[in-house]
Amino acid sequence: MEQKNKFRIFPSIAEMQRVFGLPEPPHPLISMLDHSKVAITREMLAHPFVMNFYNITYNEFSGCRMKYGQTIYDSEEGGMFFVSPGQPLTGIDTATTNKGFTLLIHPDFLRNYSLDSKIKTYGFFDYSVNESLHLSGKEKLIISAVGKNIDDELETAIDDISHDVLISQIELLLNYSQRFYKRQFIMRKPLNNALLETLDRILDQYFNDKTALMKGLPTVQYLAGELNISPKYLGDMLRILTGHNTQQHIHIKLIEKAKEILTISNLTVGEIAFQLGFEHPQSFNKLFKSKTELSPLEFRASFN
Repeated sequence: MEQKNKFRIFPSIAEMQRVFGLPEPPHPLISMLDHSKVAITREMLAHPFVMNFYNITYNEFSGCRMKYGQTIYDSEEGGMFFVSPGQPLTGIDTATTNKGFTLLIHPDFLRNYSLDSKIKTYGFFDYSVNESLHLSGKEKLIISAVGKNIDDELETAIDDISHDVLISQIELLLNYSQRFYKRQFIMRKPLNNALLETLDRILDQYFNDKTALMKGLPTVQYLAGELNISPKYLGDMLRILTGHNTQQHIHIKLIEKAKEILTISNLTVGEIAFQLGFEHPQSFNKLFKSKTELSPLEFRASFN
């Protein structure tokens, strides 16, 4: 078993289940662990580890706590989280008995199917675990039903369409998850609006206190770090609230600030560009004109 950076690396599903003392998976590339039947203890999961396959976990009730990257996830009400291959999981503390499932899918299982590329478009695989999906009672029934379909299919004798059926059920599970995440963004709009206000305050301060002059244009990664959320979650949240991604939102705030400086100061366009974090005034001119259909000088002249 390979060791790297103190993380236990599991290249295969079978190896992970063997190390944890779990039953051998019926298929080497896909496994469904029923939490009510399989005892996964905190002692088994105490050592940090990395899986080279997808992990989709659904906890119907509380009882799972873990560290994912630098963030603690505490499933107080149950829900779902999604882990892509290569993501480290540490500090897992789980109840011995629980209700739900863990679906493990090796990337090779998806080869030659459109889901192989499509699965990379589901943004929630890049969320931090604390940005998990919280389900309503009705949604829990739907996710449980799809999970049972997958489990039943894995228990059925393999035939020439088993793979197709499993792929379709996995895609159904992911599509429902995507729908429920969009609902969650809408239902948590007051909380997300507060996050948006914090984001705008960070951007205002960034442009006002000369941070842009010293550090350059603000990046998506910088803003996500300041908000303690993942870049992907920030982008998806902004699309729901504003219709723009994070980079577009940065540009909107930047142009607002540029207009303010152009109207109340005598700074040259080059000086304004550097103050806002641009390395070259030409880049500022190009962006400003693309957003306003006027050059910075034309905009300034319109106010005189």
